[in-house]
Amino acid sequence: MSTPTQKLSDAGVSIWLDDLSRQRLTSGNLQELIDTKNVVGVTTNPTIFAAALADGESYREQVAELAAAGTSVDDAVFRITTDDVRDACDLFAPIAEATQGVDGRVSIEVDPRLAQDADATSAMAQKLSQTIDRPNALIKIPATEKGLPSIAATIAEGISVNVTLIFSLDRYRGVINAYMEGLERALENGKDLSTIHSVASFFVSRVDTEMDKRLDAVGTDEAAALKGKAGLANARLAYQVYAQQLDTERWKRLAAAGANPQRPLWASTGVKDPNLPDTLYVSELVAPNTVNTMPEKTLDATFDHAEVTGDTVTGTYEESTEILNAIGEQGVSYQEVVEALESEGLDKFDASWDELLTTVRTALDEAR
Repeated sequence: MSTPTQKLSDAGVSIWLDDLSRQRLTSGNLQELIDTKNVVGVTTNPTIFAAALADGESYREQVAELAAAGTSVDDAVFRITTDDVRDACDLFAPIAEATQGVDGRVSIEVDPRLAQDADATSAMAQKLSQTIDRPNALIKIPATEKGLPSIAATIAEGISVNVTLIFSLDRYRGVINAYMEGLERALENGKDLSTIHSVASFFVSRVDTEMDKRLDAVGTDEAAALKGKAGLANARLAYQVYAQQLDTERWKRLAAAGANPQRPLWASTGVKDPNLPDTLYVSELVAPNTVNTMPEKTLDATFDHAEVTGDTVTGTYEESTEILNAIGEQGVSYQEVVEALESEGLDKFDASWDELLTTVRTALDEAR
């Protein structure tokens, strides 16, 4: 019998696990998820690495070597995380080869402290790519206004990018433009466009969390009836934007030169509200040529009981627009929400990075 995760794959949704640790790699757990639950990629972030390192045992030998060598905390973080990502890239290499690089991808984030410095972000992206030295690595760059030039510059160098922290439809259009600009420059630079890939990570559950908080504050029955709907509406309209850009002359010229579409990726798909179904951001965001990156809890729930009935996005655009308009009519500003979410997201990235540095610093001190 076909499992829900197999049905997702059949519907054109790539399942990526939002987690990575050395323990997953060495124990065979990640390979098992590939074999049994249709996982075809991995995303990481500093919080994930901090949690893995806090567990500790798998990293003990390397931490001891780094401590003995007098390695700085920043360099130790770089070494440890790039080693894990390189090993994961090797594990996923057969999938990358079988899908011509579309899947089998492993993402690693640039230092988020550089998010407002385009040149430093671009340099860090190149350093990560060169150090990992695997064609199926994806470098994560935040979609801040100042990050857009870094995205274009990194793509122009032939480096594949996971654009993260997208909340608004306008910013998503900017991300698409940066991707195409990067491809145009890559073409001028003589790069093979067919080897460059990108995903645009659109955050879902955080939109509901922030919108619902504001709808609660409104306090009307009409506002209450709109809770838990904004995240899906926003993501579905993002897919409409994606489909529209594929129909432009600019994109058709790039596609003719071998370019790959920048696929929408649904991030933040763990359901925060216990009143909502735990697979909501999976079963209601099924569309061809998308990625859903899931925490393991969401992956397990999806495998166990998700209802996958085919495309649940195409044809929902009018209804989705009506939902966002109705929320606006309740006095909740879409623009204020997405701006607050980006600011909060950057703060969370910084806090996660600090957590990772603290975890590694502690491990190095103990090893010394």
